[in-house]
Amino acid sequence: MTETPEGRGHVNMADVAERAGVSIATVSRALRGLPGVSARTRSRVLSTVAELDYVVSPAASSLRGATRRVAVVLPRLDSWFSSTMLATVEAGLRQADLDVLLYQVGTEEKRTHFFRDLPTRRKVDAVVLITLPIRPEEEERLDLMGVEVVVAGFRLRDFPSVSVDDVAIAVAAVEHLLDLGHTRIGMIRTSDTDGARWASDLHRRTGYLQALTGHGIDHDPALLVTAPYGVDAGAVGMERLLSLDDPPTAVFCYSDDIAVAAATAARRRGLRVPEDLSLVGVDGNGLGELFDLTTVDQHVVDQARAASRMVLDLLSGREPEETRLTLPTDLVVRGSTGPAPVRAGAGRRSRQ
Repeated sequence: MTETPEGRGHVNMADVAERAGVSIATVSRALRGLPGVSARTRSRVLSTVAELDYVVSPAASSLRGATRRVAVVLPRLDSWFSSTMLATVEAGLRQADLDVLLYQVGTEEKRTHFFRDLPTRRKVDAVVLITLPIRPEEEERLDLMGVEVVVAGFRLRDFPSVSVDDVAIAVAAVEHLLDLGHTRIGMIRTSDTDGARWASDLHRRTGYLQALTGHGIDHDPALLVTAPYGVDAGAVGMERLLSLDDPPTAVFCYSDDIAVAAATAARRRGLRVPEDLSLVGVDGNGLGELFDLTTVDQHVVDQARAASRMVLDLLSGREPEETRLTLPTDLVVRGSTGPAPVRAGAGRRSRQ
């Protein structure tokens, strides 16, 4: 059995890329004789292949010529973020006369099926992953595809990616609420992917807790709630928060649509937004503007356009100017946030 120097088991394309000091995409292009790899880099890759005794799988080596098709893989279509990202990516690729194959893999079974079968079908020249949680064994299947891979909305290993700083998003949202005097701040999360966790959710939770800790606020675990994905996720989460003996005066929501549903639930309870309860969402969804929602705009269209350009560059044999692009975000303050209401027991600061 061929082993890595560290004895981790079978050598894969990621091991070759790490040893040669290049990206997996560069290794793939070098082994397939595609343009966009200098003679010096190609020589280094081939030397590393020989050194590690790497054997290219039949599936990975069978791709010859261009299909002019790109696979776009995402957990689900019925969310504003996913549909906006998909529509923008598709338009950019279609303009370059490329066809898009869509794979919706929101369940563990569907993800397993996709990663198991696509490497042998050889249907596409590139794969775009949109906010898709990936397990280690699925990463290896990406290597076997032998095609360009671009990641949109998150980061994955050294694959070319376009994303935002989700920790910073949460910090900006929560610090805005803290600046308004709120100390009892909740968070509503959701999960729309069966059998896996998304990095954006974990990072926004980290930022939420980081902002509270940085201001000496005791975190109450009851204020961090998760509701199953759906149009009513925000309402379900808000009902749980408002049922607490000491409910929050402000809530940071994972997305704008969750925040809108949360506001609806609060108003059903007779609460005023923002006089009794402040809300912040994330996305930059037009729905948020309609509902006068304070949000952190993550410029989804810009992310998608940048991902499309990366795909086109890679398929043309050009190395993108940046392969790990982090785009800026903006806090947009509207009418859903205001000063904390004065009430007894609104929150505690930890003793220093």
